[in-house]
Amino acid sequence: MDIATLIGILGGFGLIVATIIMGGNAGGFIDPPSVVVVFGGTFASAFIMFPMGVVLKSFKIALKGFFAKPNDPKAIIDQIVALAETARKESLVALEKVAIDNEYLKKGIILVADGTDGDLVRSIMEIEIDFMKKRHFQGQGVLKGMGTMAPAFGMIGTLIGLVQMLSNLSDPDAIGPAMAVALLTTLYGSILANVVFLPLAKKLEERSFEESLFMEIMVEGVVAIQKGEHPSIVKEKLQAFLAPAMRDASS
Repeated sequence: MDIATLIGILGGFGLIVATIIMGGNAGGFIDPPSVVVVFGGTFASAFIMFPMGVVLKSFKIALKGFFAKPNDPKAIIDQIVALAETARKESLVALEKVAIDNEYLKKGIILVADGTDGDLVRSIMEIEIDFMKKRHFQGQGVLKGMGTMAPAFGMIGTLIGLVQMLSNLSDPDAIGPAMAVALLTTLYGSILANVVFLPLAKKLEERSFEESLFMEIMVEGVVAIQKGEHPSIVKEKLQAFLAPAMRDASS
């Protein structure tokens, strides 16, 4: 569970609700037709902008904003250095017998143990990174699109409410409440976009960057092993991916 995402969303909604309650008349901020226009319109536009499969998958991808297994670059670097030592002391073929939990790293090591050319190994592994980024980009695109459309449907709902209000000007006492209801759709759209969709899309973008960087570390490590580089050189090269504070003091 990503506590930061949970705190952000709950905190955002909490501040809005608290402000409404402190202002009094909290019931006046609840309007089912406005909810239908904003939520229904936003999701409907998503199905227009993207294929159905992409939209449905994006909801699963969005969960990564809340649940994501943290990557440990230092641990993977240590493992790659150990693999480099095994290859240097024994042989590249000996790497096939080493237990590797990370499937992406395991795939690269198997290619090396099979005698695959270094440039081809890099190409194969980078193709997987590229397609991973494209899948993530699609999910982010759906959320960004919904974040753009939510305020737009909020404005559409407001315009509908204004038309209904102006068509009933014969009752002055109803103008104030009608105007308040008309503005609620704009409020709903803004909240949905700026508390949920756009921040979540940005979080997924950061997650994608972290994952691709983690995979790039493995690519460089696997290629270095294939070239027969000394383990200390491999370590120095891979430590360059880390922030100075995360690197070993001996590096």
